[in-house]
Amino acid sequence: MTAVEQRFREFKMPDVGEGLTEAEILKWFVAPGDTVTDGQVVCEVETAKAAVELPIPFDGVVHELRFDEGATVDVGTPIISVDTNPGAGEAAPQAAPAAEAPAAEKPAAAAEPGEKEGRQANLVGYGAAPASTKRRPRKPQPGLQRSAPAPSAGAPAPQEPAPAPAPARHEATPAPAPELNGSGRTARPLAKPPVRKLAKDLGIDLETVTPSGADGIITREDVHAAAEAVQAARETPVAAPSAAVAAAPARERRVPVKGVRKATAQAMVHSAFTAPHVTEFVTVDVTRTMKLVADLKQDPELSGLRVNPLLLVAKALLVAIRRNPDINATWDEDNQEIVYKDYVNLGIAAATPRGLIVPNIKDADAKTLPELASALGELVTTAREGKTTPAAMSGGTITITNVGVFGIDAGTPIINPGESAILAFGAVKLQPWVHKGEVKPRQVTTLALSFDHRLVDGELGSKVLADVAAVLERPKRLITWA
Repeated sequence: MTAVEQRFREFKMPDVGEGLTEAEILKWFVAPGDTVTDGQVVCEVETAKAAVELPIPFDGVVHELRFDEGATVDVGTPIISVDTNPGAGEAAPQAAPAAEAPAAEKPAAAAEPGEKEGRQANLVGYGAAPASTKRRPRKPQPGLQRSAPAPSAGAPAPQEPAPAPAPARHEATPAPAPELNGSGRTARPLAKPPVRKLAKDLGIDLETVTPSGADGIITREDVHAAAEAVQAARETPVAAPSAAVAAAPARERRVPVKGVRKATAQAMVHSAFTAPHVTEFVTVDVTRTMKLVADLKQDPELSGLRVNPLLLVAKALLVAIRRNPDINATWDEDNQEIVYKDYVNLGIAAATPRGLIVPNIKDADAKTLPELASALGELVTTAREGKTTPAAMSGGTITITNVGVFGIDAGTPIINPGESAILAFGAVKLQPWVHKGEVKPRQVTTLALSFDHRLVDGELGSKVLADVAAVLERPKRLITWA
């Protein structure tokens, strides 16, 4: 390892979950030139499961941020470089910009300080970030092409005609003729990976975009301007090309599928087309349960805790699992085995701004009602704040989804991958109900249980659903069946 490589250390995107392959950079908390210390959080990333803050494992001064906010980065890719010895003076960055000629073609006198002869340029296509490096800026020479090597000391400058003035920024004019690099090949447009991805998503050829950034870098604004020009050209009537036509408002929006949404989509498709789903329904009078919820809210033992109908639904499901433990299992396709679990990690489906996530309460079956209420409140609060960790969403055994909060009576929920069943809790509504031989207004809800028919047959699924309904109809069974 060279002295420069020892001085400039790279922090790579870590695997913050269980086998995750990529993460999106949501926000940088540092900028080039900032001093960082071991353990300091430098950025927030979103994985396929949650948003996670990343601490850096060494001290120094930020030299370069390799990616912009919004970029999706593979695990193991360097995302930030740090100068661990800033007092040693100015030094060359570790990676040469893509626009420079390879080191093998560069005259020795043009080499940057600390650059070894024969070293090859890397990070092709990244381009130079004006605010992300400390080395001295180069002064462009008239008549020189941007990809040509710098002249050696004392050598006369090549005699070439001065280039024509560049068109105004963002004008819908034909792109200038492509420049040639030192080997005579067409130079590749300079743009960072997020900008290249944006151009691809919008269908814009970077060869046709006029760059406005330093050193000929194409920016996001350049791509958007090119896209607007293309859209305006499409909307201009052919018969009257000179007429001023107001751009129609966009009627569609395209959002890249990534992060939590991408992971949820993949998991649901896999579950729906792998596990044979069966869903059963039951409508139940929960008037007594609603009265118990009101009483528990006044109980000093539960003061300050989240007490709601979902708490008693969760407790009812845990009682049903204790009476029918075979429902708490998973299907191991690789080994062709059914894995029965003697613990319950109870998942609670939560809707967040980033999409649906299913964190779970570890060992929920061993918790008392106050402990379960505390864990449920913490789970919901953390999910809403977007701070749920990947560990909190791993290892679930059975799930509850509360569709009733949206006013929905029932549904056919898809089983969370790796589990055998999911219970949907519908809205509680005042309805006419036959109670003790008379029609009376009662609090009624509908429960739906989806289960994997490979390991849960109709009898077992029906018993579990019936037990949950029985507890909610007469909550004193929480004591008699415990």
